[in-house]
Amino acid sequence: MKNLWDDSYADSLLGDILALRVYSSRLIGRNPNLVLHGGGNTSVKAPFLDLFGESHEAIFVKGSGWDLATIEVAGFAPVKIEALRRLAELETLTDRDMVQAQRVAMLDQNAPNPSVEAILHAIIPFTFVDHTHADAVVTLTNTHDGRAIIEALYGDRVLIVPYVMPGFDLAKRIFELTRDIDWSRLDGIVLMQHGIFSFSDDAKSSYSRMIKLVTEAEQVIKPRPQVAGVGQIDALSLSEIRFATSRAAGRPVLMKFNGSSEHLAFASAPNINSISCRGPLTPDHVIRTKRVPAIIDKEPLAVIEEYVRNYDDYFNRLNDGHLTQLDPAPRWLIWPGRGTICVGSSDNEVQIVSDIVDHTIQAITDAERLGGWTALPEKDIFAVEYWELEQAKLGRESDRSPLNGCIALVTGAASGIGRACVERLAADGAHVLALDRDPTVQDMFLNLSVTTFVCDLTNSADVETTLESATRIFGGLDILVNNAGIFTSTMLIEEMDYAKWQSSLDTNLTAAMQVMKLSIPFLRNGWNPTMVIIGSKNVPAPGSGASAYSVAKAGLTQLSRLAAIELGRYRIRVNTVHPNAVFDTAIWTDEVLAERALQYNLSIEEYRSSNILGVEITSTDVAEMVCAMVGPAFMRTTGAQVPVDGGVKGVV
Repeated sequence: MKNLWDDSYADSLLGDILALRVYSSRLIGRNPNLVLHGGGNTSVKAPFLDLFGESHEAIFVKGSGWDLATIEVAGFAPVKIEALRRLAELETLTDRDMVQAQRVAMLDQNAPNPSVEAILHAIIPFTFVDHTHADAVVTLTNTHDGRAIIEALYGDRVLIVPYVMPGFDLAKRIFELTRDIDWSRLDGIVLMQHGIFSFSDDAKSSYSRMIKLVTEAEQVIKPRPQVAGVGQIDALSLSEIRFATSRAAGRPVLMKFNGSSEHLAFASAPNINSISCRGPLTPDHVIRTKRVPAIIDKEPLAVIEEYVRNYDDYFNRLNDGHLTQLDPAPRWLIWPGRGTICVGSSDNEVQIVSDIVDHTIQAITDAERLGGWTALPEKDIFAVEYWELEQAKLGRESDRSPLNGCIALVTGAASGIGRACVERLAADGAHVLALDRDPTVQDMFLNLSVTTFVCDLTNSADVETTLESATRIFGGLDILVNNAGIFTSTMLIEEMDYAKWQSSLDTNLTAAMQVMKLSIPFLRNGWNPTMVIIGSKNVPAPGSGASAYSVAKAGLTQLSRLAAIELGRYRIRVNTVHPNAVFDTAIWTDEVLAERALQYNLSIEEYRSSNILGVEITSTDVAEMVCAMVGPAFMRTTGAQVPVDGGVKGVV
């Protein structure tokens, strides 16, 4: 644990106590071994000047929802300190009443809600207060002899507090323990199975004490032995686990497999069923990870069904009759001999769970070498999991996009309809695998939920390898948009170039069939699985000179009809969109456009809108229909062929 305090920078902030508070908070927040994803909080006691220039004795406390790593002055809520201290004197206080009382005591109603630890910060009689969930300290407190280890390490320099529910109960307990204490002899407070506080009248000293106390805890823990090896699973197996987990969650989820040497070693421990199921590193992690992981020691569906039954029993044992059960799906899984899998409904959620799991397995490994890993009783974990304040926090973070958690694969993604589909699906919350043979696809999408692959769809080996790699990214596949295609130049049958004929069949039909075939095993494990085939107006109404293209698209349309028949037993819907004259696509080069306009004796501008509605069709129009087809509106529809062409004479 390195002390990163920069005296020269801190000196430039002298005279601005809130700027110093921001600086030291960020130093703490940027160290994942001190805080993870919202864990921990800081405060500073300073005057607050109101609009009349009158000064109020206040405490600026980290606001709910702010991350210490990036916090700004606006992230600290100014609260009347005397009001908080008076709250500590109450015998009882509900969570709801505490939040309301803190809100009433705020001096700036535009500030965020103060941390639930605001009362505790107020009763600690120092200007700067820092609170972290330092891995090393929590690891030591989560061992069989945790208290004895902490006492031997720190002596009387710290106040040791047995676990108490965060919020008012914890503040009240410390208020009672410190009525007659000499605070000057303390460097900090250790909360068993929870974290650590440091404090001082200047920012540097409080921060430095935190670093020193945590470093001392780290030095008790022996270095972990080096391990080698990498765990492996295939993408189809991962999609089976995702299917079972999504079903338990009642919504599609994303999955991230970690087979690194550390995760492989942990998953291979002979007593993994015991050590992994004793509870989380700290109680607040339960809202992200559940109390325990699922262990894949048999067929995935059986594992998840058993996990759900156990979770139901856990809830029913501890429910006071007034709670609504959360979904019972696991948030992380252990695959013995392979590694770990993290679960979430968004990239951000999966990453948060992944970070917590990283730190959890390190802590368990360390604690086992210090006498054995322990965790709080399940009733204490349950109390935090179903704590109304934590539930409200999760509610604010939830993503309600219509395709949230769904995984889509789009071919021909570098331009035109394919690119529009990628962008539209991502905007609706889907996680998109974008394939194209054009290398520029790699730098095309800034959306973090889009992953690109360069792939030649006419090469079956390339398609198989890419599909395996692509579906491993998020854990499976729910949506296939089969879009990639080429448009051959105008050519009468009697003048047909065999190479161009074959090229059209290879790209527009055979390659599409290969993608379809190789996607089916993954779609069988998908959430409301569906294929959307991009056909063409040329199927019902071909034009002279376009036989190579029209025949290939007609074959693709017939293939999609057969797929709808064959795949219905797997719940896979297959529908086709027939665009026409979508001129912002790569197939409509200036040369092709001029040829087709000349063939119909129209100007280029007339040809662009030569449909019944007299409108020009864009890639975005087609993408809108694709998104409709993968959504609830088409949930009971398969085998449909829908034109997006403005109306074509002779077809309508």
